[in-house]
Parts: sequence; C-alpha cells; structure tokens
Amino acid sequence: MSYERSYLMKKQLTKDVLNKKLSGVCAGIAKYYKLPRIAVRIAAILALITFPVAAGVAYIVAAMLLPTRA
Repeated sequence: MSYERSYLMKKQLTKDVLNKKLSGVCAGIAKYYKLPRIAVRIAAILALITFPVAAGVAYIVAAMLLPTRA
C-alpha cells in the first residue's frame, strides 16, 4: 500500500515572509485558503476600518503567534 506525499503532509497556517507587506499574516492566510493576496489585504483593511480595535488586536496576535514558513 502506498500513499501519495500530499496525503502525508499536514497543511499549516503560517506567515508568508516572502510576500509580506507588514508581517506576512495576510499573505499567509491567502496562501492557506488559496485566495488572491490583494483580496485578503483589502478585507483586512475593511475590517480595520469597520472594527478597528478587534481587527487590530487580531492582527497583532496573529503576527505574534503564527510561525514563519521555513
């Protein structure tokens, strides 16, 4: 019985330091969900305008807790 490598690898949410603007959180989320980076960044800006405290705290916490992609 053989397994393909894609089944053995676990998908993990990480910061993307290669395509980052601030800390790489939005780029990492976009890569994890296979979305355009610009769409995730626009959504983050809209969330920051609509809910400034909650979105700001969430971004800072994500920047501190998400591991960087090796």
